[in-house]
Amino acid sequence: MIAITLPDGTVKSLPSGSTGMDIALSIGRKLAQDALALKVNGQATDLLAPLSADSTVEIVTFDSPAGKDIFWHSSSHIMAQAIEELFAGSKFGAGPSIEQGFYYDIASEHRFREDDLREIEKRVLEISKRDLPICREEMSRTAAIEFFSTTRVDPYKVEILEETLKNIETVSLYHQGEFTDLCIGPHLPSTAKVKAVLLTNISSSYWRGDSSRESMQRIYGITFPSEKLLKEHVLQLEEAKRRDHRKLGAELELFMLTPEVGSGLPIWLPKGAIIRNELETFLKEEQRKRGYLPVYTPHIGNIELYKRSGHYPYYSDSQFPPLTYHDEEGKQEQYLLKPMNCPHHHLIYSSKMRSYRDLPIRLTEFGTVYRHEQSGELNGLVRARGFTQDDSHIYCRPDQLVDEICDAIGLTQFVFATLGFSEIETRLSMHDPANQAKYGGTAEVWEQAEKDVKEAADRMGIKYFIGVGEASFYGPKIDFIVRDALGRKWQLGTVQVDYVMPERFDLTYTGSDSQKHRPVVIHRAPFGSMERFIGVLIEHTAGNFPLWLAPVQAVVLPIADDVHDYASSVHQQLLAAGIRSELDLRSEKIGRKIRDAEIGKVPCMIIIGQKEKESTEVSLRRHRIGDEGRYSVSSLIERLLTEITGRT
Repeated sequence: MIAITLPDGTVKSLPSGSTGMDIALSIGRKLAQDALALKVNGQATDLLAPLSADSTVEIVTFDSPAGKDIFWHSSSHIMAQAIEELFAGSKFGAGPSIEQGFYYDIASEHRFREDDLREIEKRVLEISKRDLPICREEMSRTAAIEFFSTTRVDPYKVEILEETLKNIETVSLYHQGEFTDLCIGPHLPSTAKVKAVLLTNISSSYWRGDSSRESMQRIYGITFPSEKLLKEHVLQLEEAKRRDHRKLGAELELFMLTPEVGSGLPIWLPKGAIIRNELETFLKEEQRKRGYLPVYTPHIGNIELYKRSGHYPYYSDSQFPPLTYHDEEGKQEQYLLKPMNCPHHHLIYSSKMRSYRDLPIRLTEFGTVYRHEQSGELNGLVRARGFTQDDSHIYCRPDQLVDEICDAIGLTQFVFATLGFSEIETRLSMHDPANQAKYGGTAEVWEQAEKDVKEAADRMGIKYFIGVGEASFYGPKIDFIVRDALGRKWQLGTVQVDYVMPERFDLTYTGSDSQKHRPVVIHRAPFGSMERFIGVLIEHTAGNFPLWLAPVQAVVLPIADDVHDYASSVHQQLLAAGIRSELDLRSEKIGRKIRDAEIGKVPCMIIIGQKEKESTEVSLRRHRIGDEGRYSVSSLIERLLTEITGRT
């Protein structure tokens, strides 16, 4: 017998060799029906894998993040089987689960279209009805290469085995009927778990993300264990379309994208520029209180600067080509559109001698950077080729480091709270020790940096999870992942610790012992990218911005021509008080004016009729709320200014 400890502390005694299904049945039939996989001592494994030792066990269901990940990754295999049955000769690249569903990259002579997706969906459900067991088989890597070279010919799996997994002795394959895929697992116990499917999109991709390799077709989809959950998801998709920042950005005249300027290079229109300026002003005020010093740096720099920092080789695949010049003597110089602000700030720090008394030095800049993202990856503001980072670099002594990290965390939390993001996950992004060559600095430096990051997170009392392999090439990160009004996750703010760049740029300060010492650098950006942040904010609020952020905060709506003079006077008083307002003098009925203001998502509608004129008052109507009574002009202005200055 073995002892099985459940999450609530209950201990069950079961025969050695019992599976997750046996454990679930011992708890209840409903749980057994919902069970997808198992976590044994924190490690996910197949539901039908036998247990032979005392273990802490958790039954994984679709309600959990791990359950969705396993469900959707298994579904990508089922979709691949459906495609193979319908379109013979198709070969398969990578098929991971993603935040909302899964995708698979496919090499096929057939060009997939929308009608094909519906046929594939039908075949997925047919495979589900076959109730095919999904079985794991472990074999040597060399045997797997032989299998995918002869029994089931798939050159993409062979390449993965020969290159990516070349140091692995034993690999795992998963079989379902006639279909087999290379995968670490775990997977669903059977295809029958999938009860509803929606294939959503087709896009182009490249094998292993390399534009010099084969072009592939990527099919996205999502599945559920019930039709009811799919219907709920479809409603959410419809709401997401209504909130799409590209759609609202055009309707509310916030920004524009045009091929005449270039893909991924947004232009801010006046109303969007107001939102951006308000956000910048908000952060600049907070930074000034916390001792940050503003700087400006150019949009391009000498390529040698980025080679020194490591950004050029690291981002070379996503860089615009270097700009090459020859001077009068024929000497060649190369420049890059700035990929990051960091190297420029490091040069500012090193431009003069620094003392231990000078530290910390906090440099800050809203600096625009450029990345040549693939056209298929572009998505309005949230994935652009030119974007502005609210970038800051803090140069401090090692004994100041944890305090400075904590302050950067606090500032980021304050920004999110002010903007209405209440659900925030925190990831401590650590390096992968098994791939140390990918990172700058020594293993000892990384150990210290990761210790500092964890100490700061613990001191701030934030809940976090560890992301191994998610670190930057120069240091660990604290990444903030917000959940928007539709439950979608977005990685926005970040705080990063860097022991590597001070070495590369020979940054020093004179200590109390009159000797030279290395400072530590903190990279910090609460918004991350201004474009991305605003794109997410548009979708989070559906364009219903709080009063302090709204491009037009109030619109004055006279009911008839004979009150235009009084309405104009009210409008001027609002402008004089610093309230962004407009005056609607159109010859339209008041109902039409109100509807137009509601569609334009103007927070305050100030309605003026004959009664208001005679009493020298105004009537206030709030967007999405309705009438809020009559006010004197001075009391209305006082109320609105209190709300605006408080950024509520």
